[in-house]
Amino acid sequence: MPFIAGVDSSTQSTKIEIRDLASGEVTASSSAPHPDVVAPVSEQDPESWWTAFNTAWIEAGAPTVAAISVAGQQHGMVALDQDAAPVHPAKLWNDTQSAPDAENLKVRLGGPAAWANAVGSVPVAAFTVTKLAWLQRCRPDAWKRVAKIMLPHDYLTARLTGSIAPGAPIGQVTTDRGDASGTGYWSPASGKYRWDVLELIDAHRDWSACVPDVLDPREAAGQWMANGNTVVAPGTGDNMAGALGVGLRSGDTVISIGTSGTVYAVSNTPTADPTGVVAGFADATGRYLPLVCTSNAAKVLDAIRHLLNVEYREFDRLALAAEPGGPVLLPYFDGERTPNRPEATGVLDGIRSDITREQFARAAVNGVACGLLDGLDALRQLTHLDGRVFLTGGAARSQSVQQVLAGMIDAPVVISQAQQAVATGAAVQAAAVFEQVEHAVIQHRWGLGEGVAVERGVMDETLRDRYATLRDR
Repeated sequence: MPFIAGVDSSTQSTKIEIRDLASGEVTASSSAPHPDVVAPVSEQDPESWWTAFNTAWIEAGAPTVAAISVAGQQHGMVALDQDAAPVHPAKLWNDTQSAPDAENLKVRLGGPAAWANAVGSVPVAAFTVTKLAWLQRCRPDAWKRVAKIMLPHDYLTARLTGSIAPGAPIGQVTTDRGDASGTGYWSPASGKYRWDVLELIDAHRDWSACVPDVLDPREAAGQWMANGNTVVAPGTGDNMAGALGVGLRSGDTVISIGTSGTVYAVSNTPTADPTGVVAGFADATGRYLPLVCTSNAAKVLDAIRHLLNVEYREFDRLALAAEPGGPVLLPYFDGERTPNRPEATGVLDGIRSDITREQFARAAVNGVACGLLDGLDALRQLTHLDGRVFLTGGAARSQSVQQVLAGMIDAPVVISQAQQAVATGAAVQAAAVFEQVEHAVIQHRWGLGEGVAVERGVMDETLRDRYATLRDR
């Protein structure tokens, strides 16, 4: 049987999985790093993603595959001139320079409810629409040169198909409904671009010539000629691919703990939250993906781990050894998206002179967990959730994170068996496009959707109340 490739182009790296189409067995995997970024200015050269992909592809053995799909970090702004050169480095989701533009756009369309009705979400600095407004406002010379605007996964897909080649005219550029729904100018409910939203930024531009065509969930973007006419799937956003990778079913929830944290579920109907807490995204299959995102997750754990000068296992041991009732950490280290506080910093409350390393480690885990659980509470207000809660992402391997979350969630908590859920989900999409079958057919064949149950740990019954008091000061 043929082989299938799934690509996860994240903030930090490109990861690749090669899977057997028949069994889903991972036959090769690899990764290559991206340049480091730190908010509030978080930018990368799109060429660095292509370089990382090629490095990782060679490491994976440069196999011949039947189909490939790229899942990319959501929201990033890639703006190219007519010769496919970036007019400015790509602004990533965690760049907060566009926070003033988000506030301005909210007012100009008529307020948060108007935005939720228009595109399912209320704009914050993470969304592409605010980054376009920033570019138009702060870099007018670059703005005049813009010919195409796309997302990170769109850029890599176009490099594979040959629609983008440095120094050559740009060909057809495509995207998918999942990633398009995170721009702030495409409506999941109508399945169309909102030109009136884009005209708030520039009323004189032909926006239809700038944005990618939105493909159907199983429509091919083209072929990768350099790999023997490999089918290139439409690709999608990282969270949409993650839902495919864990085999998410109606009623289930995912808590993904990577650099940032996300809490999401699948829905058969679009959602619109005028508070802006829940983003009303589309998924990669034709359904919807209401989602809450926190900017600070695993990177908070890493920051405290570095301060304590310990490796991952020792950090886990310290956090698990702490007694309940220690200090509370508000983990808004680099601003926060939910709640929308782009200028916020972290706060450690309740610290005493006898604080221990164990308490410090546990405060970090508790703070990240409480932020994610606030997201779960908000999601439950809009979507019926009566199934399992999947933990995924790098920090989901931490026993302390597992036990803290399991102890505070009144539902079965499981660890997804997908080691790289985003790359796995991209592979699912590639296989579905290649065979022209529903994504669920591939998920069932590959045995996705299972998980290992997490045992509940000893919990601090006062933790969430103390966290909420600190959060709402």
